Amino acid sequence: MKTLNRIALIATVFLFVACNQNAAETPEHKAMVEKHKEMETSHEAMTKEHNAMKDDHQQMVDAHKTIENDSIHVVTEKNHMVLLALHGELIEAHKTLIEKHAELETKHASGEITLEQMTAEHESMKAQHEDMEKEHQSMTAEHKQITEEDQKMIKEDEEKAKEAESDQE
Repeated sequence: MKTLNRIALIATVFLFVACNQNAAETPEHKAMVEKHKEMETSHEAMTKEHNAMKDDHQQMVDAHKTIENDSIHVVTEKNHMVLLALHGELIEAHKTLIEKHAELETKHASGEITLEQMTAEHESMKAQHEDMEKEHQSMTAEHKQITEEDQKMIKEDEEKAKEAESDQE
């Protein structure tokens, strides 16, 4: 009987300790925190890219000021502005996702939600993050294409201007 009591006592203590484990110390929670850090790093990179896009746009507009009556460049500027706006919206949506992810961390660490709830919400947020990263990559590629096409058109315009000058001489 003493052995049975000891086993019961040990099992009770083990169960008590296991049930009172700090949610923030679980491997799942730690993995979520690491993913959050990755999301923040990704967001910083997206924001830097967005700022570079804005700078490129201003350079594009400035370069177009020297070109007279060129509707193709105006269309390029408009396409670039649309892309910038969409990218800005993506950055804001990603920022919101990161904020929700931080809330999820807090709720799980405080015991407000279960491990299962945290895991399900985290997986959903992780998928959203991955989709946003893909969308960002697509927009970055489109930005590069617009910029390259614009640079090509500017060079062509410059060459035409030089030819016109040499024909007048």
